[in-house]
Amino acid sequence: MAEDRGELTYRHRLPVRLMHWTNVACLVALFMSGLQIFNAHPALYWGQDSRFDRPALALAAVATPAGALRGETRIGTHRIDTTGVLGVSANKAGVPTRRGFPTWATMPGPRNLAEGRRWHFFFAWLFVLNGIAYWLWSWRSRHLRRDLAPTGSELRGIGHSISEHLRFRHPTGAEAARYNVLQKLAYLAVIYVLAPGVVLMGLAMSPHMDSVLGWLVDLVGGRQSARTWHFIIAFAFLAFLFVHVFMVLVSGPLNQLRSMITGRYRLPRDPAPPGAPAPDSAALPPAPTGESA
Repeated sequence: MAEDRGELTYRHRLPVRLMHWTNVACLVALFMSGLQIFNAHPALYWGQDSRFDRPALALAAVATPAGALRGETRIGTHRIDTTGVLGVSANKAGVPTRRGFPTWATMPGPRNLAEGRRWHFFFAWLFVLNGIAYWLWSWRSRHLRRDLAPTGSELRGIGHSISEHLRFRHPTGAEAARYNVLQKLAYLAVIYVLAPGVVLMGLAMSPHMDSVLGWLVDLVGGRQSARTWHFIIAFAFLAFLFVHVFMVLVSGPLNQLRSMITGRYRLPRDPAPPGAPAPDSAALPPAPTGESA
């Protein structure tokens, strides 16, 4: 049976693809090294000081009457048993040990605060430089205005777009080559809220930045609050990535990956009217050589 395939179009330009994969490497290293740093003191607080008796969040290890260790996640006054994942997890020898996040979620290798900080700072600056390059390129090429700024009609139709996503109905034809309104809003939130927020909160944690960002530390309520916000924004980033990867998987992972590696995206065909003859895939026009809007 002949495969019913749509037309190829040039979807992602080279700078977008390069900066996308640079961000992938940076975010993986930042998350895993950040969790290693967090494991040195697996608790979060609000305010200027660490109030050890009243953490906002703590990944603790509690000894049971039998002498075993039980992992306990504390959120305010709530206590949740998270043995084996948070608070207490097995080391490489299979022995339960006190550890905020498990070994498989942290890098580099064994518990080492100094190495974790080196990795985190290196990839943090690479992430910042890559972000600045993206902003400059987007401004010069008008990528933000042309591809990401939602129109009034798109914003008015956001309810329909949400409904289509919940039903896993994806655009077809030329519409599939453009970002939909939910993608635009999500990407703009990442570019203008999450990325600057996580970087600024990370800088606000450093006492060396007081002369520059002291006002920001005061604005968020103290250095420990900045650390907590850094953690919250990082996990908001992680939630965005999970949704992003999920949508790639349900909308055609091979086609989506090809477009982000080679730039070429095969447009899904518009559904044929009932009773219409099947299209002849051999009669398709050649893939365009130019770039789509």
